Amino acid sequence: RVRPAGAAMGSLGRCLARSLLRGRPGLSPPGPRCYGSAPPALQEKTLVVAKPDAVQRRLLGDIIQRFERRGFKLVAMKLLQADRSLVGRHYEQLRLKPFYPALVAYMTSGPVVAMVWEGYNAVRSARAMVGHSGAVGTIRGDLSAHITRNLVHASDSVEAAQREIGFWFRRDELVAWDSRDRDNIYG
Repeated sequence: RVRPAGAAMGSLGRCLARSLLRGRPGLSPPGPRCYGSAPPALQEKTLVVAKPDAVQRRLLGDIIQRFERRGFKLVAMKLLQADRSLVGRHYEQLRLKPFYPALVAYMTSGPVVAMVWEGYNAVRSARAMVGHSGAVGTIRGDLSAHITRNLVHASDSVEAAQREIGFWFRRDELVAWDSRDRDNIYG
């Protein structure tokens, strides 16, 4: 007995099989496109801020390219000079740390680029991509010059991402758009 493509794998498997066969004459299985079958985390958003050293060292292209290659979708971006008030709200939880004054001075020392990236498991993946200063293959490990000049901030949880995005962007600054390569990335 021949089973339909993907039958043994459930709805996600059937969706993947349909997307692989779509557009091939005589092979396209019936059924709707599978956009609704993707995991809920597909639309997860995270904040990434390229810090003043990233802007000064002209590393924005490399940073952006890493997120694009990962398959994330850019939904907001702006270049700005962050003021003490914005940086204070963003780093509120670090206010009592001894390095806090130096952090505020650093983050307000030059322009930054705030970005919102969207994709599957975006928060955790972005944190892994950013890494730490000694981790080869990460943004910080490959590009940062010193632990105090670590190039980028990435939200550390979904809740923090939602809160931080609200500090840096108004709701109407986030652009909802359909990625043409979504099927190729997520099936």
